[in-house]
Amino acid sequence: MFIHNKRLMYTVRVAEPNPGLATLMLEQFGGPQGELAAAMRYFTQALGEEDAGRKDMLLDIATEELSHLEVIGSIVAMLNRGVKGELAEGAMEEADLYMSLNAGGESHTTSILYGGAPALVNSAGVPWTAAYVDSIGDPACDLRSNIAAESRAKIVYERLINVTDDAGIKDALTFLMTREVAHQKSFEKALYAIEPNFPPGKIPGHPDFADKYYSLSQGEGEARGPWNEGEQWEFVDEREEQSAVDGGDGTAAVGLSAKETKAVDAFATRTASNPDSNPVTGADLGAGPGAGKTTKLES
Repeated sequence: MFIHNKRLMYTVRVAEPNPGLATLMLEQFGGPQGELAAAMRYFTQALGEEDAGRKDMLLDIATEELSHLEVIGSIVAMLNRGVKGELAEGAMEEADLYMSLNAGGESHTTSILYGGAPALVNSAGVPWTAAYVDSIGDPACDLRSNIAAESRAKIVYERLINVTDDAGIKDALTFLMTREVAHQKSFEKALYAIEPNFPPGKIPGHPDFADKYYSLSQGEGEARGPWNEGEQWEFVDEREEQSAVDGGDGTAAVGLSAKETKAVDAFATRTASNPDSNPVTGADLGAGPGAGKTTKLES
């Protein structure tokens, strides 16, 4: 059960309306790294969680993300408040109103379609989607995904902080950004409290391939580091050792019944290409400058 407290988790102070900035702020309202996506990710994970401690943590953080959604949505609403009234009441001349709506490259979508209210879209006007929630139901996987999601959200907040000189907005965004850091720490602690936590799942990796590094991109720029050298790694750079690594012949095969084999052979025969054929095609007949070499008609 949720109970709403009308006091925001963090006070929102906006110096003046700015529709263009409001559009950018929508990235953290209805975008893939935004607060709604985070809240839904952690809430749904909590519902399926079997560990009491992780379940409680996920519900706490999911609920906090909803409070962050309210903060960022309030910033968007305040930034749009002036133009919202002018648009609704026709308080400006047509040209001036048009210029105001497009100040700073603001999309018309937020003003015309949503009337300046916060909308569940990103900064490009793309509607929010549950596809942003990438949970897979394994705690080790989901916690790693959560850590990455909080990291990405922090970077988006940094970018938003850098595009405004409004001290009040910077202050609120800094709070939201900092909470992403705190959540990363909680998720990492929860991840490493699972012993062992790597690799995720139950089935172990095949010992023949768990420590191999295949150098498949070779040439200038090839580099070595802890990701591919040292006692932990067997570095494989010989081309012959990079294919058919199972010791087989490297082909694909399937066991077919006699009936299936007959049907496949018939299909292959019917659709076979004649390597000795070189027919004149429509491309040849319509060829013009720049077409390259074409098949000539026999006279």
